[in-house]
Amino acid sequence: MLKKYFDSLGLKKDDQRKDKSDDKGENKEDEGFPAVQDCYMIYGGPSTQLTSRQHKRERHEVFVARMAVPQYLNWSSTPITFDCDDHPDKVVAPGVYSLVINPIIVNTRLSKVLMDRGSSLNIIYLETLDLLGIERTQLQPSAGGSHGVVLGKKALPVGRIDRPVCFGTTANIRKETLTFEVMGFRGTYHTIIGRPGYAKLMAIPNYTYLKLNMPGPKGFITVSSSYEHAYECDVECIEYGEAIESSTELASRLEALAAEAPEPKRHAGSFEPAEVTKKIPLDPNSSDDKVVTISANLDPK
Repeated sequence: MLKKYFDSLGLKKDDQRKDKSDDKGENKEDEGFPAVQDCYMIYGGPSTQLTSRQHKRERHEVFVARMAVPQYLNWSSTPITFDCDDHPDKVVAPGVYSLVINPIIVNTRLSKVLMDRGSSLNIIYLETLDLLGIERTQLQPSAGGSHGVVLGKKALPVGRIDRPVCFGTTANIRKETLTFEVMGFRGTYHTIIGRPGYAKLMAIPNYTYLKLNMPGPKGFITVSSSYEHAYECDVECIEYGEAIESSTELASRLEALAAEAPEPKRHAGSFEPAEVTKKIPLDPNSSDDKVVTISANLDPK
Protein backbone atom coordinates (compact mmCIF):
# COMPACT_ATOMS: atom_id res chain seq x y z
CA MET A 1 0.00 0.00 0.00
CA LEU A 2 2.82 2.39 0.88
CA LYS A 3 4.70 1.49 -2.32
CA LYS A 4 1.62 2.28 -4.42
CA TYR A 5 1.20 5.57 -2.55
CA PHE A 6 4.77 6.74 -3.25
CA ASP A 7 4.66 5.48 -6.85
CA SER A 8 1.54 7.59 -7.41
CA LEU A 9 3.53 10.65 -6.34
CA GLY A 10 6.23 9.89 -8.91
CA LEU A 11 8.91 10.40 -6.25
CA LYS A 12 11.56 7.68 -6.10
CA LYS A 13 14.19 7.02 -3.45
CA ASP A 14 16.98 8.74 -5.40
CA ASP A 15 14.82 11.84 -5.71
CA GLN A 16 14.12 11.74 -1.95
CA ARG A 17 17.85 11.62 -1.15
CA LYS A 18 18.50 14.49 -3.55
CA ASP A 19 15.76 16.57 -1.97
CA LYS A 20 17.20 15.92 1.50
CA SER A 21 20.72 16.97 0.41
CA ASP A 22 19.38 20.12 -1.26
CA ASP A 23 17.47 21.10 1.87
CA LYS A 24 20.59 21.37 4.06
CA GLY A 25 21.18 24.92 5.25
CA GLU A 26 18.37 26.40 3.14
CA ASN A 27 14.96 27.78 4.03
CA LYS A 28 12.31 25.91 2.04
CA GLU A 29 9.19 27.31 3.76
CA ASP A 30 7.87 29.22 0.73
CA GLU A 31 8.97 26.96 -2.12
CA GLY A 32 5.73 25.14 -2.87
CA PHE A 33 4.67 21.57 -2.25
CA PRO A 34 6.85 19.75 0.34
CA ALA A 35 8.66 16.49 -0.42
CA VAL A 36 6.69 13.60 1.10
CA GLN A 37 8.95 11.28 3.12
CA ASP A 38 6.53 9.33 5.35
CA CYS A 39 2.94 8.16 5.28
CA TYR A 40 0.98 7.20 8.42
CA MET A 41 -2.36 5.42 8.29
CA ILE A 42 -5.07 4.34 10.73
CA TYR A 43 -6.63 0.90 10.34
CA GLY A 44 -9.75 -0.67 11.78
CA GLY A 45 -13.40 0.28 12.01
CA PRO A 46 -16.67 -1.59 11.40
CA SER A 47 -14.97 -3.99 8.97
CA THR A 48 -13.32 -5.76 11.93
CA GLN A 49 -16.70 -7.34 12.79
CA LEU A 50 -17.39 -8.70 9.29
CA THR A 51 -17.34 -12.41 8.52
CA SER A 52 -15.12 -13.91 5.81
CA ARG A 53 -18.04 -13.96 3.38
CA GLN A 54 -18.84 -10.31 4.09
CA HIS A 55 -15.16 -9.35 3.67
CA LYS A 56 -15.13 -11.08 0.29
CA ARG A 57 -18.28 -9.32 -0.88
CA GLU A 58 -16.93 -5.96 0.35
CA ARG A 59 -13.67 -6.51 -1.53
CA HIS A 60 -15.56 -7.28 -4.74
CA GLU A 61 -17.60 -4.09 -4.37
CA VAL A 62 -14.48 -1.97 -3.81
CA PHE A 63 -12.40 -3.40 -6.66
CA VAL A 64 -15.19 -3.87 -9.19
CA ALA A 65 -14.51 -2.56 -12.70
CA ARG A 66 -15.83 0.90 -13.48
CA MET A 67 -19.44 0.76 -14.62
CA ALA A 68 -20.32 2.03 -18.07
CA VAL A 69 -23.36 3.88 -16.71
CA PRO A 70 -22.73 5.53 -13.32
CA GLN A 71 -25.37 4.99 -10.64
CA TYR A 72 -25.88 8.17 -8.63
CA LEU A 73 -27.20 8.17 -5.09
CA ASN A 74 -30.42 9.89 -4.15
CA TRP A 75 -30.15 13.65 -3.53
CA SER A 76 -26.72 13.80 -5.20
CA SER A 77 -27.96 16.37 -7.74
CA THR A 78 -28.61 19.03 -5.06
CA PRO A 79 -25.56 21.29 -4.45
CA ILE A 80 -24.72 22.03 -0.81
CA THR A 81 -22.97 25.32 -0.12
CA PHE A 82 -22.10 27.66 2.76
CA ASP A 83 -21.62 31.39 2.32
CA CYS A 84 -21.73 34.67 4.28
CA ASP A 85 -25.48 34.31 4.79
CA ASP A 86 -24.77 31.29 7.01
CA HIS A 87 -22.30 33.23 9.16
CA PRO A 88 -23.75 33.83 12.66
CA ASP A 89 -23.50 37.16 14.45
CA LYS A 90 -20.70 35.78 16.61
CA VAL A 91 -18.33 32.85 16.25
CA VAL A 92 -17.02 31.59 19.58
CA ALA A 93 -13.90 29.34 19.54
CA PRO A 94 -14.35 27.81 16.05
CA GLY A 95 -14.32 24.01 16.13
CA VAL A 96 -14.47 23.68 19.93
CA TYR A 97 -18.19 23.09 20.43
CA SER A 98 -20.22 20.15 19.14
CA LEU A 99 -23.02 20.29 16.61
CA VAL A 100 -26.21 19.54 18.59
CA ILE A 101 -29.51 19.72 16.70
CA ASN A 102 -33.20 19.06 17.40
CA PRO A 103 -34.79 16.80 14.76
CA ILE A 104 -38.09 14.93 15.09
CA ILE A 105 -37.77 11.19 15.75
CA VAL A 106 -41.04 9.31 15.30
CA ASN A 107 -43.39 12.09 16.52
CA THR A 108 -41.23 13.74 19.20
CA ARG A 109 -38.77 16.61 18.81
CA LEU A 110 -35.56 15.80 20.66
CA SER A 111 -33.48 18.81 21.70
CA LYS A 112 -30.15 17.03 22.26
CA VAL A 113 -29.12 15.02 19.19
CA LEU A 114 -25.35 15.00 18.63
CA MET A 115 -24.11 14.98 15.03
CA ASP A 116 -20.85 13.03 15.34
CA ARG A 117 -19.07 12.52 12.03
CA GLY A 118 -16.35 10.56 13.84
CA SER A 119 -18.74 7.80 14.93
CA SER A 120 -19.27 4.73 12.75
CA LEU A 121 -22.75 4.02 14.07
CA ASN A 122 -25.97 5.73 15.17
CA ILE A 123 -26.69 5.39 18.90
CA ILE A 124 -29.89 5.69 20.88
CA TYR A 125 -30.37 4.97 24.59
CA LEU A 126 -33.03 2.94 26.38
CA GLU A 127 -33.99 6.06 28.32
CA THR A 128 -34.74 7.82 25.01
CA LEU A 129 -36.85 4.88 23.83
CA ASP A 130 -38.91 5.23 26.99
CA LEU A 131 -39.41 8.93 26.21
CA LEU A 132 -40.57 7.99 22.70
CA GLY A 133 -42.95 5.34 24.07
CA ILE A 134 -41.24 2.50 22.18
CA GLU A 135 -41.63 -0.96 23.67
CA ARG A 136 -38.47 -3.02 24.05
CA THR A 137 -40.15 -5.93 22.33
CA GLN A 138 -39.73 -3.97 19.07
CA LEU A 139 -35.93 -4.23 19.24
CA GLN A 140 -34.10 -6.37 16.72
CA PRO A 141 -30.93 -8.36 17.58
CA SER A 142 -27.69 -6.44 17.09
CA ALA A 143 -24.78 -7.65 14.98
CA GLY A 144 -22.18 -7.31 17.74
CA GLY A 145 -20.32 -5.00 20.10
CA SER A 146 -18.62 -1.70 19.36
CA HIS A 147 -15.39 -0.09 20.53
CA GLY A 148 -14.99 3.56 21.48
CA VAL A 149 -18.46 4.04 22.97
CA VAL A 150 -17.06 3.25 26.41
CA LEU A 151 -13.35 4.03 26.72
CA GLY A 152 -11.26 0.89 27.00
CA LYS A 153 -14.24 -1.47 26.94
CA LYS A 154 -16.40 -3.24 24.41
CA ALA A 155 -19.96 -1.91 24.46
CA LEU A 156 -22.64 -4.53 23.82
CA PRO A 157 -25.87 -3.04 22.44
CA VAL A 158 -29.22 -4.20 23.78
CA GLY A 159 -30.41 -4.42 20.19
CA ARG A 160 -31.08 -2.23 17.17
CA ILE A 161 -34.11 -0.40 15.86
CA ASP A 162 -35.16 1.48 12.70
CA ARG A 163 -36.98 4.76 13.22
CA PRO A 164 -37.87 7.74 10.97
CA VAL A 165 -36.00 10.99 11.52
CA CYS A 166 -37.48 14.24 10.21
CA PHE A 167 -35.68 17.52 9.37
CA GLY A 168 -36.78 20.88 8.01
CA THR A 169 -40.13 22.64 8.10
CA THR A 170 -43.60 22.06 6.69
CA ALA A 171 -42.55 23.99 3.55
CA ASN A 172 -39.46 21.82 2.94
CA ILE A 173 -39.40 18.55 4.88
CA ARG A 174 -36.95 15.65 4.71
CA LYS A 175 -37.63 12.30 6.36
CA GLU A 176 -35.33 9.28 6.39
CA THR A 177 -35.36 5.99 8.30
CA LEU A 178 -32.13 5.47 10.25
CA THR A 179 -30.88 2.37 12.04
CA PHE A 180 -29.85 2.95 15.67
CA GLU A 181 -27.83 0.73 18.01
CA VAL A 182 -29.63 0.71 21.38
CA MET A 183 -27.34 1.14 24.40
CA GLY A 184 -28.46 0.12 27.88
CA PHE A 185 -26.46 2.71 29.82
CA ARG A 186 -27.32 6.37 30.29
CA GLY A 187 -25.99 9.09 27.97
CA THR A 188 -25.97 12.87 28.14
CA TYR A 189 -27.53 13.15 24.66
CA HIS A 190 -30.85 11.75 23.50
CA THR A 191 -29.20 10.09 20.52
CA ILE A 192 -26.04 10.27 18.42
CA ILE A 193 -26.09 10.30 14.61
CA GLY A 194 -22.81 9.14 13.09
CA ARG A 195 -21.41 8.54 9.62
CA PRO A 196 -24.21 6.15 8.52
CA GLY A 197 -26.68 8.95 9.22
CA TYR A 198 -24.56 11.52 7.38
CA ALA A 199 -24.34 9.22 4.36
CA LYS A 200 -28.09 8.46 4.33
CA LEU A 201 -28.97 12.15 4.65
CA MET A 202 -26.19 13.32 2.26
CA ALA A 203 -25.63 16.01 4.92
CA ILE A 204 -22.68 18.40 5.17
CA PRO A 205 -21.79 19.92 8.59
CA ASN A 206 -20.07 23.23 9.31
CA TYR A 207 -18.55 23.17 12.80
CA THR A 208 -17.53 26.83 12.54
CA TYR A 209 -21.09 28.06 12.01
CA LEU A 210 -22.69 25.14 13.94
CA LYS A 211 -24.98 24.39 11.02
CA LEU A 212 -25.95 21.31 9.04
CA ASN A 213 -27.03 21.46 5.39
CA MET A 214 -28.75 18.61 3.57
CA PRO A 215 -30.73 18.31 0.33
CA GLY A 216 -34.51 18.54 0.48
CA PRO A 217 -37.43 18.39 -1.97
CA LYS A 218 -37.39 22.19 -2.37
CA GLY A 219 -33.69 22.99 -2.12
CA PHE A 220 -31.26 22.22 0.65
CA ILE A 221 -32.33 22.38 4.28
CA THR A 222 -30.30 24.23 6.91
CA VAL A 223 -30.45 22.95 10.48
CA SER A 224 -28.95 25.42 12.96
CA SER A 225 -27.70 25.16 16.51
CA SER A 226 -26.51 27.82 18.97
CA TYR A 227 -23.31 28.30 20.93
CA GLU A 228 -25.32 28.64 24.15
CA HIS A 229 -26.97 25.24 23.67
CA ALA A 230 -23.69 23.61 22.62
CA TYR A 231 -21.97 25.06 25.70
CA GLU A 232 -24.64 23.72 28.07
CA CYS A 233 -24.42 20.24 26.52
CA ASP A 234 -20.62 20.35 26.69
CA VAL A 235 -20.65 21.26 30.40
CA GLU A 236 -23.17 18.48 31.13
CA CYS A 237 -21.00 15.91 29.31
CA ILE A 238 -17.88 16.94 31.25
CA GLU A 239 -19.66 16.83 34.62
CA TYR A 240 -21.22 13.44 33.85
CA GLY A 241 -17.91 12.03 32.63
CA GLU A 242 -16.06 13.22 35.73
CA ALA A 243 -18.77 11.76 37.99
CA ILE A 244 -18.48 8.35 36.28
CA GLU A 245 -14.69 8.46 36.45
CA SER A 246 -14.76 9.34 40.16
CA SER A 247 -17.23 6.56 41.00
CA THR A 248 -15.27 4.03 38.93
CA GLU A 249 -12.00 5.07 40.55
CA LEU A 250 -13.53 4.81 44.03
CA ALA A 251 -14.91 1.34 43.30
CA SER A 252 -11.51 0.23 41.96
CA ARG A 253 -9.75 1.51 45.07
CA LEU A 254 -12.19 -0.28 47.38
CA GLU A 255 -11.71 -3.52 45.46
CA ALA A 256 -7.92 -3.14 45.65
CA LEU A 257 -8.02 -2.47 49.40
CA ALA A 258 -10.27 -5.47 49.97
CA ALA A 259 -7.91 -7.69 48.02
CA GLU A 260 -4.85 -6.44 49.93
CA ALA A 261 -6.45 -6.63 53.40
CA PRO A 262 -4.99 -9.49 55.55
CA GLU A 263 -7.20 -12.20 56.96
CA PRO A 264 -8.35 -11.59 60.58
CA LYS A 265 -6.08 -13.26 63.10
CA ARG A 266 -7.38 -15.82 65.58
CA HIS A 267 -6.94 -14.66 69.18
CA ALA A 268 -6.44 -16.93 72.22
CA GLY A 269 -9.78 -18.00 73.57
CA SER A 270 -11.65 -17.35 70.38
CA PHE A 271 -13.32 -20.27 68.66
CA GLU A 272 -15.73 -21.05 65.89
CA PRO A 273 -18.67 -23.33 66.60
CA ALA A 274 -18.72 -26.63 64.81
CA GLU A 275 -21.15 -27.04 61.94
CA VAL A 276 -22.90 -30.03 63.70
CA THR A 277 -23.26 -29.77 67.51
CA LYS A 278 -25.51 -31.03 70.24
CA LYS A 279 -26.31 -29.92 73.80
CA ILE A 280 -25.91 -32.33 76.75
CA PRO A 281 -27.28 -31.54 80.26
CA LEU A 282 -24.63 -31.51 82.95
CA ASP A 283 -26.81 -33.47 85.41
CA PRO A 284 -29.60 -35.50 83.82
CA ASN A 285 -31.21 -36.15 87.22
CA SER A 286 -31.25 -32.49 88.20
CA SER A 287 -33.77 -29.84 87.32
CA ASP A 288 -30.91 -27.48 86.54
CA ASP A 289 -30.93 -26.14 82.98
CA LYS A 290 -27.15 -26.06 82.63
CA VAL A 291 -25.98 -27.74 79.43
CA VAL A 292 -22.72 -28.19 77.54
CA THR A 293 -22.33 -28.02 73.78
CA ILE A 294 -20.31 -30.81 72.21
CA SER A 295 -19.73 -32.19 68.74
CA ALA A 296 -22.48 -34.39 67.44
CA ASN A 297 -19.89 -36.86 66.20
CA LEU A 298 -18.62 -37.76 69.71
CA ASP A 299 -19.42 -41.11 71.23
CA PRO A 300 -22.45 -40.95 73.58
CA LYS A 301 -20.33 -42.31 76.42
